[in-house]
Amino acid sequence: MLVPVTADGGWWAADSGGIRWIHAFTDGAALSRFARQRDGRAGVEWSFATVYGARLLDVAVPAAPVPTGVVLDVAGPAPAFLPPMAGIVPDAAALDLAEEDGRG
Repeated sequence: MLVPVTADGGWWAADSGGIRWIHAFTDGAALSRFARQRDGRAGVEWSFATVYGARLLDVAVPAAPVPTGVVLDVAGPAPAFLPPMAGIVPDAAALDLAEEDGRG
């Protein structure tokens, strides 16, 4: 996955519905589409990190200080939202399990 990097070295993310969404892209074209929509012009270069998708879900999401999910190819025709739920992220980071056992 390609994950845009912010000026301070963090990963590009947006908060919505009480969840922080890390933005990830399957290829350079998908990232470019997002950059064009975000900046309103072509040719803007964005820094990015290359990360295994499993590492995002298994390591980055549980390490985040707030409930976090991953949105894949958000500017494309079929974005995929991977919320912090059991079966998608490790149980320790799953919001639905936190509610069941009183953590949330």
